Amino acid sequence: MIKEAVLLSVVYLIVYILDPSILSWQALNRPIVISSIVGAVLGDFKLGIIMGASLESIFMGISAIGGQIPADATTASIIAVAYTILTGSTTEAGVALSLPIGTAIAAFNALFTPVWASLVPHWEKTASNPKRFMIENIIVSALMGLIPSIIIFISVAFGVQGLNNFLSTLPEWVMKGLNASASMLIGVGFAILTSMIWEKEIGYFFIFGYVLAKYLELHILAIAMFGIVVAITIFIQDKKLIDLKNSLLKQNVQSMNTNSILANDEEDFFND
Repeated sequence: MIKEAVLLSVVYLIVYILDPSILSWQALNRPIVISSIVGAVLGDFKLGIIMGASLESIFMGISAIGGQIPADATTASIIAVAYTILTGSTTEAGVALSLPIGTAIAAFNALFTPVWASLVPHWEKTASNPKRFMIENIIVSALMGLIPSIIIFISVAFGVQGLNNFLSTLPEWVMKGLNASASMLIGVGFAILTSMIWEKEIGYFFIFGYVLAKYLELHILAIAMFGIVVAITIFIQDKKLIDLKNSLLKQNVQSMNTNSILANDEEDFFND
């Protein structure tokens, strides 16, 4: 698995440099994207997409607090997908392992935070030279991404098979519990995300979606398409209301300006 480990390490390093430092998208490093890339590299693009969607459901509800992330979603996704594809394990097992892997790697990366923080005075001086700042930023970003890349290489090259051997020795009831926990993690991820955006005005959409899925047994794609239509409709209506409000506000301002001019002219007339 040395070849696969090298490929995945290079993929992580490229994404790490491109995404935040050059493109500033903060999208390539998301589980749903990086997992698909890993699946394509390892020859199972479909499984990469499936696991990416599951992992994104878990990690999209996790946010950084004070600059410290509780779990490294990118590295965890790469290792989890690699484990599933290379060993032929179940998707549920890979998903269940992703969170503890991401938490451990995030804790390890935090050890280097003081080192990067000590470079702040240097960056303040270099900011006056944009070209030099960009070059040094790319170099430091590559160095920062090198540490997780090494972790990925070691994990995939030497840890994946050992982990699979360990899990194969576990009793069946443990694996069933692991699979159940993977399904629960997806629900927890959605619950955390929902708690961040929850408002009583959108509560009925949640209930309506539950009815569509549970009782009408609609496919998730059909529900998603319905949600897109509803979102676009609400967006168009809100835009019309905002445009109308801005138009009325503009008319009021023009009316106030006109009244002010007339009042000044009238005052000048009587003064004359």
